[in-house]
Amino acid sequence: MTGQPQEHWGRVYSDKAPGDVSWFQSEPRHSLDALVRFGLPATTPFVDIGGGASTLVDALLVRGWSDVTVVDIAAPALAAAQARLGEKAARVQWEVADITRWNPPRRYGVWHDRAVFHFLTEPEQQTAFRRALLAGTAPDAHVIIATFAPDGPEKCSGLPVQRHDAASLAAALGSEFTLLDDWREEHLTPWGTAQKFIWCVFQRADD
Repeated sequence: MTGQPQEHWGRVYSDKAPGDVSWFQSEPRHSLDALVRFGLPATTPFVDIGGGASTLVDALLVRGWSDVTVVDIAAPALAAAQARLGEKAARVQWEVADITRWNPPRRYGVWHDRAVFHFLTEPEQQTAFRRALLAGTAPDAHVIIATFAPDGPEKCSGLPVQRHDAASLAAALGSEFTLLDDWREEHLTPWGTAQKFIWCVFQRADD
């Protein structure tokens, strides 16, 4: 998770096991399904924003993805993922960074964000996210974003969130990105509570 004080997220991941946070999922099915649905090849440069201790990176490596970067504000979260992967962690680029201050070092063909953007409740935070998105995506890149839906939680991890639908996400990303598809998810937390998400896939215009 990013876009919030580093101390908060560092404390979250220091105090809890990766499987004890509400956003944990044993299988990142919606993320993987989107990659298959749009026929995205495993050679595409991929960045996971707020990837933390998510198992998505494991699944990508198993499926042959060869150019993967994980960005997160919480160093303990990335350390947990690296420890889980063992020697395979060397096949991934890891960056501790706040997305609202991050300067992408390159452009990616897939930008993935599952539940970072809804923590960006201030207009200036969303503008900073968009600035990083524009700097970090190549022409024709696909952008996969999930946030809490309009009927989703109003808070997460003790912080307020801004809920979205496909239209508000499209407006926030700007005219450079075309909405290709959207769908809803009912995510079950490790303790069985249902959380409503909206998923969107956008494509960046060809420069």
